[in-house]
Amino acid sequence: MNPSRVLVLNDNKADADLIEQQLSAVGVAVEKRSVTNPDALKTLLEELQPDAVLSDYNGSALSANDALNVLRYQSPATPLIVVTEAINGVSAVSCLRNGAEDIVIKKNLHRLPSAITTAIERRQPLGKLTARQVEVLRLVAEGHRTREIADKLSLSIKTVESHRGELMKRLGMHDVVSLVRYALRSGLVALSP
Repeated sequence: MNPSRVLVLNDNKADADLIEQQLSAVGVAVEKRSVTNPDALKTLLEELQPDAVLSDYNGSALSANDALNVLRYQSPATPLIVVTEAINGVSAVSCLRNGAEDIVIKKNLHRLPSAITTAIERRQPLGKLTARQVEVLRLVAEGHRTREIADKLSLSIKTVESHRGELMKRLGMHDVVSLVRYALRSGLVALSP
């Protein structure tokens, strides 16, 4: 899958221009924006519906982890890739555990097109799910039992079981453990550091 529109969240114009130049060369439309708070990002995601989001780790008013927290609920099928000058091991692990698909160091920007394509492919299955199925998947991954999920979402137990069965079918998985692994890997559930 080739991305058609990528949202770049970066306050540094030179860095954003460099990213745009790299992606434009392979035919990707780039929207460069500075976002100062989660609500502004929610509005932007609704308006642009990007295929992927690129964010510096801490190089903008909204950190990569803040952006991931918005994406988790607003647009879970949209991957986020951290593009940064440098990042320490603890910060890298934190971003990946929080749902970032990849981290690209600026001196390796040539990796960006393939990293974006891979990230979109990994998230593609989430795009096949309804909003309710994503909610059920998130709650399953958080460790809630069927009855608890039914109570939380005001559904019958049978409906929750039906959603879980449909999740397995659409994601090509055969057990709850695989669903949980996928939800954790996709960042639907934030992992504590």
